[in-house]
Amino acid sequence: MKFLIDAQLPRRLVHRLRETGHEAIHTLDLPLGNRTADGAINQLSLNGNYIVVTKDADFVNSFIVQRQPYKLLLISTGNIKNNDLEKLFVQNMTAISKAFETHYFVELNQTIFVVHE
Repeated sequence: MKFLIDAQLPRRLVHRLRETGHEAIHTLDLPLGNRTADGAINQLSLNGNYIVVTKDADFVNSFIVQRQPYKLLLISTGNIKNNDLEKLFVQNMTAISKAFETHYFVELNQTIFVVHE
């Protein structure tokens, strides 16, 4: 699977995803870096089949209304230390991967993993 990590999430998630055999990039890796517009991220996601990983509710709205991005992983943990976020991500990576085999919108928070229909 291919993941695109949005600006408000730590770049270290890219390394965790790669360690589990996935392709991953961060918005910092894009030509405009963290200034890349949401529309450009959606287009990249659609063109390259990237799952957008974000905390940004704007992506939820565009996914519901326009089915963009290609697939969406919403991180709804609120404020959390980066180390705790990484740990949570790694603990749920198998479930995340399995969910994206058949679904397009998944949400992860500190206590629950939700697959949206």
